[in-house]
Parts: sequence; structure tokens; C-alpha cells
Amino acid sequence: MTPTPKPRTPPARTPPPAGPSIRTGERLPSGPPGRDLGSADPKRRKPRDRPLVIVITGHGKGKSTSAFGMLLRSWARGYRCGVFQFVKSGKWKVGEAKAAAALGGIDWEKMGNGWSWLQRNLDTSAALAREGWTEVKRAIAQERYEFLLLDELTYPIKWGWIDVGDVVTTLRERPGFQHVVITGRDAAPELIEAADLVSEVVKVKHPMDVGIRAQQGIEW
Repeated sequence: MTPTPKPRTPPARTPPPAGPSIRTGERLPSGPPGRDLGSADPKRRKPRDRPLVIVITGHGKGKSTSAFGMLLRSWARGYRCGVFQFVKSGKWKVGEAKAAAALGGIDWEKMGNGWSWLQRNLDTSAALAREGWTEVKRAIAQERYEFLLLDELTYPIKWGWIDVGDVVTTLRERPGFQHVVITGRDAAPELIEAADLVSEVVKVKHPMDVGIRAQQGIEW
């Protein structure tokens, strides 16, 4: 008799290692592994490259989404990348932050206190915003990043927590090669005037208009 072959047991699968977490104030190594200089370093830069101030504003959905797309492009090109979120707090589990942690090499700071217009203690929210802006100014002066995303910075400017004149002066006088992208509704006229590129996202329809709430993978 021919022996019946025994069923093969598939080898055990080892789960992939979890990516690094991102917490408020945590810094991850800048740039892709093995690269000390960003691609915007003078030795690597192309003659046509110019540092830009970019403002993405308007009442439609997609402002931060567009900015995070540019963040991915810059990361892929070896730029030193940083993100400062001025409204979302460290408690928010933002999908983009999780992706950045998996990629590595992107500094991510959440300086907000949640949705500030829903907070009871706005003094705390204002203080956090000012603290965040102070750190941004320090990063710009140190030329820490070649791509810097200031997500929802327009709100603390609009509410008077951060002086728009100080923002404009800091951006105009920034040293070296630093792209800066700012998102949020109702960008101040002074900010729009100082920018090299301004896009307005116009709302045509939104799911919330018919009672569909925000959901993972779309809003965060």
C-alpha cells in the first residue's frame, strides 16, 4: 500500500514590526535612512528650485489632504520634513501621523488642544498655539527643515492668538532653502499677499450636509 501523505503544516508567520509611534513633542530622525543631507541642500539642488510659501485655504474639504500629498513628495525626494498641527491635540489618532511614523524621518508636533472652538478653556488653547509658533520660529531660524507644514495655522491667527505680522516677517526673512505650507480656512489677507502660491478649496457638496458624520480614512 502506498502511504497516505501527511498534510503539510504552513510555516508560522511572523507579524511585521510595529512602526514608531508619534507623540506630542516627539522627534523622529530627519530624512530617509542613510542620508545625512536633504535633497534641497545646495549640493543637491536644481537651478530652478526656489523656496516657496504656499497657502491652501477655503471652506471646502481637502486643504490638509493636499498639503500632506506635498509632504509625501518631499519625503520621497529626501527633504528634511516637519509637521506642526495647531488645532489637533496629541490625543487625536490622525491617519497621516500614523503613516508618517511608518515611513520614518518626519518630525511631527501636535500643538493644539483638540477642536479649539469646542474647548471650555480657550486660554489654554491660545497658550498652546503661541508655544507652537515659538517652536516653529526656532525651527525656521535653525533651518531645521526643507519642507515645513503648518497645518491649520490660519485659525490661531484669525482668533488673534498669533500675530499675523510676526508670521509674515518670519516667513519673508527665513534663511536658506525652506518650503513652508500653511493650511486652514480664512487665511489672513497679509498671509495671502506674502505667499508665492495660494489655492482656495471651494465647497460644492459635503456629506455632513445630509447628516453623514466624519469617518476614518476620509477625514482623519
